[in-house]
Amino acid sequence: MALLVSIFFGFFPMFLYAAFINWIDRYEKEPKALLGAAFLWGVVIAAGGAFIINTVFGIGIYIFTGSEDLTNLGTASVVAPVVEEILKGLAVAIVFLMFRKEFDSILDGIIYGGIAGLGFAATENTIYIYRGYLESGWGGLIALVVIRVILVGWMHAFFTAFTGIGFAVARLNKNMLIKITAPFIGLSLAIFTHAFHNTFGNFFTGLAGLAATVFSDSIGYALMFGFIIWMIVHERNIVKRQLIGEVSAGLISQAQYQKAMSPWNLTTAGMSGRATSRFYHALGELAHKKEQFQRHGEEGGNSAIITSLRQELANLAPQAK
Repeated sequence: MALLVSIFFGFFPMFLYAAFINWIDRYEKEPKALLGAAFLWGVVIAAGGAFIINTVFGIGIYIFTGSEDLTNLGTASVVAPVVEEILKGLAVAIVFLMFRKEFDSILDGIIYGGIAGLGFAATENTIYIYRGYLESGWGGLIALVVIRVILVGWMHAFFTAFTGIGFAVARLNKNMLIKITAPFIGLSLAIFTHAFHNTFGNFFTGLAGLAATVFSDSIGYALMFGFIIWMIVHERNIVKRQLIGEVSAGLISQAQYQKAMSPWNLTTAGMSGRATSRFYHALGELAHKKEQFQRHGEEGGNSAIITSLRQELANLAPQAK
C-alpha cells in the first residue's frame, strides 16, 4: 500500500506540473509525442542512469576517503548535479538534434528542459517518499510528500530549464561561436544551480535549514517565472508582427487577428469546438514558422510548411469563432 501511495504522489503531481508547463506555452504548442518522450526519458533513462552512476561514484568516494560525511557531500554537491543534469539534458539535446524545427523560441527550450526535469523528479520523488515511509512510517511519508512535491517540487524542472535555454539560444543564432557555446553555458548553469541547492541543503539542517533552502529556491523560481512571462510577451510580438500580413492578404479577419494575440484565447478557444481550437493553434504555428523562415531561410521545407498552414487556415477560417 505504501509503495502505491509513494508512486501516486511521486508521479501524479508531476503530471499536473507538466500540464501547467504545456499550458503556459501559449502561442505555439509543442507536439505532445515529443513532450511525452522527454518526460519518459526523465523517468527511465535519466533517473535510472543517475541512480547507477551516482551510486558507483559514491562507493568510490567512500573507498577513497573512508568518510560517510564526505561521501554524502561529494555525491550531493559534485557528482549528482553533473550526472543528473547531463542525463536530463540529453533529452533536450535529442530534440534539438532530431527535431530542431520544433525549437522556435527560448520558451520551447524551457518547456523541453522542464518536462524532462519533471519526469526525473517523478521517479526520484517516488524513491524518497517510499524511503520516508520505511524509515519513519506514514508520518515520514507525508513529510516527504510535503517537502519533495510541494516545497521543492519544481527544482529539477528549474535546473534543466537552463539547459533548454542554452540549446534554444544556439538554435536561434547564426553566430557559430554562440551556437557552439550556448548549450554548454546552459548546462553549466543547470549544474551550478543544482549544486548550489544540494550544497545549501547539506550545510543547513532542521526546519530552519529547510526554510532557508525553500526561500533560496523560491527566489530562483520567481526569476524564472518572470523570464517566462517575458518570453510569452516576446512570442505575442512574433504573432503580432507575422500575422498582420495575413490580415492584409485576406486569410484571416481583423477580429481573428486580435484573438490570435490574446494569451487567454487559446485556452478558451477549445470551448468553441475542435475547428476553432485548431485554427488558433495553427495561427501560432504559422507566425513562428514565418519567423523561422526569416531567420534561417529554406530550412527543412519551411516555405512548404507555411503554404500548408495557410491552406489549412483557409479551410478552417469559416468555422472559427
